[in-house]
Amino acid sequence: MTDLVFIFSQVGEVGLPVCIEMCIQALQMASSDNTDSRTTICKTISCLLPTDFELLQDELNRKILDSLLAFIRKNVSTFQRGTDDWASRMRAHEIPTAALVLGVNVPDHDMTFQSLSDQLQQSVTPFVVSVQATECAALNHMIQRVLERLMGTTVSVDDEEEPERCSTNVNQKRVHCSLITLCNWYKTVTKIAASGTPGKKRTSVGKDMQQHPPIVVIFKDLEAFNPRVLQDFILICSRYVEQLPLMFVFGIATSPSTIQHMLPHSVSSLLGIELFQSLSCTQHLASIIDKVILTYQFPFKPSGKVLQVLVSIFLYHDFSVRNFIKGLQLALLEHFHSQPLSVLCCKKEEALVHATELSPRDVERLQQLPSFMRYVEEQGPQEQVELLTSDDHVKEVCQKLLKDLHKYHKNYYPILRCLHVLTASLPKYPLGKQIRELHICCLEKNVWENEEYASAMQLLRMMAKDELTSALQKCAEILKHGKAKKMRAALLQLDNLLAKFEQPDDVAAAENVAGEDLTSQGKGRQKKTDLFQLQKTLLEMKKSRRTKKMSHFEILRDQALEFIDSLVRSHLAPPESQPLYEVCYYSSSAVLRRHLNATPRTSIQTALSNPYHYLKNENLRAEDGTVSNAAPDICIVYKLHLECGRLINLYDWLEVNVVPSGVWKLLPRMNQTCGGLQSFF
Repeated sequence: MTDLVFIFSQVGEVGLPVCIEMCIQALQMASSDNTDSRTTICKTISCLLPTDFELLQDELNRKILDSLLAFIRKNVSTFQRGTDDWASRMRAHEIPTAALVLGVNVPDHDMTFQSLSDQLQQSVTPFVVSVQATECAALNHMIQRVLERLMGTTVSVDDEEEPERCSTNVNQKRVHCSLITLCNWYKTVTKIAASGTPGKKRTSVGKDMQQHPPIVVIFKDLEAFNPRVLQDFILICSRYVEQLPLMFVFGIATSPSTIQHMLPHSVSSLLGIELFQSLSCTQHLASIIDKVILTYQFPFKPSGKVLQVLVSIFLYHDFSVRNFIKGLQLALLEHFHSQPLSVLCCKKEEALVHATELSPRDVERLQQLPSFMRYVEEQGPQEQVELLTSDDHVKEVCQKLLKDLHKYHKNYYPILRCLHVLTASLPKYPLGKQIRELHICCLEKNVWENEEYASAMQLLRMMAKDELTSALQKCAEILKHGKAKKMRAALLQLDNLLAKFEQPDDVAAAENVAGEDLTSQGKGRQKKTDLFQLQKTLLEMKKSRRTKKMSHFEILRDQALEFIDSLVRSHLAPPESQPLYEVCYYSSSAVLRRHLNATPRTSIQTALSNPYHYLKNENLRAEDGTVSNAAPDICIVYKLHLECGRLINLYDWLEVNVVPSGVWKLLPRMNQTCGGLQSFF
């Protein structure tokens, strides 16, 4: 139950179906071997994902949040400096307003606003309130929400339901719903904070907010607010700027022009608006994939098709990075549920320990893996016998293969980033503009066999010297962070190539001339020349006249690209080429698509035509095309509806539901069931 509460607190209402599916998969894991180890590893990885995501989200939003805090602090200092500057703003009736454009990834906005609210309360002001359009249908409701969340008390509204509320909340203190009440409360609170209480420490607030802390009202979803309600609220607040240092934050999902469409000039002129633009949701997703998935520290690996499903749902459904993470968690749970050998999907040290503890049944599963069977076929006859008969030998080989798999990942990601740096700026992006596109391409098959790869190499051979050297220097920076020996050796060769690029052209030309002189001297020392040798020399001279002589830069460019091509062919092979890749890679894209894609109509039709599919009641099991008489009424009516789309056969209904008490009691059930069926369709 604790795990369920934790997962639900992470996903909220947005990801409730995913939460339910994750819990089902976790509960079903108890029927397999290595349950404790697999469950522990799965929970550890799954719980670390939201933490990593929140840290990355805070890092990505830090710049815009710092700008917002600076904007609010500036207006606070303007208010506290004196009455001259502030009076000029009061005469203009301007309320400082930050227009925060967050993008259309609405499910992720709550986390951004929560971070903003926390930072404001920690360093600027304790008076921060957030409101949403669903709770502010009318003006009095909006004022009521603001006052209740600021003052922490019940606010009375002149509604028809007020007597009933008073009778249920007799013991609660109630105040009148108006900004005058807020002004009086604010004066009282600021006086108490300014005077302090003897013998007690003053509350830990910032120095700027000890005298006149601002009241910040955050409108999370500006587009969803009733324009008339919002206009009236701003007009009322503008009359109290002398007594209340109000500030607004507008959360905008579409465009800043929304403010002009919702507010006329007479209202928008009362606001001192400053625009703040956050990073796009696609940039957030690129950072998440780069920091979470494209790293060898993360043991679980989605296959190319699985990653394509998650990215497609993101791009064509909700643009929510948060839901992308939940989909990745669901794939993780499905992998640990469906693959018993996923106990080896962890850090290298832990995986080696688990490999020595494999049961005979696990060893048999290991021998049946397609990648391990291919590995066995490549070995000698004696080794094949050992791998098929000796469990201890299989465990030893398993440890070796796991080490090779971890080395493969350590070499794969640096070379992937190097290739992306070289090709991301090419015309028409032959290998993709985002690194995730190149990664998916490398996961599916040998990338060097694609026509796009050949096209990219041709374009690289036409790059200028400064562009190529700049890209190679970025590759060198990437290889510096590589942990494998092969990456360090590749870095040394790349540094040598960069050193040759930096040589002056005259020095390189002198070296080439010296080499040619030695060659010509060697040719001149030939004492005799037969007819065949003379013919060969003449052909070479004719060919050299036709072909243009390559410059020093062109020679180095070809050497550099051949070096990059050799790295790609050595380290960017698809994971299917590695033995035991199945323990880390999840490839059931169809299962993931079925869980995540919203198909309510299909689910409803399945439930109505075959209730056993969901209820798992043996009394409901029936042959194809039939419905048990124990099925719910609505399933029976749906079956009759399928037989005749316009009219339902009343005789069949009475035959199925025949009871001694008579037929007339069945007619109300018939009407109620038909009404329920109409609500679905």
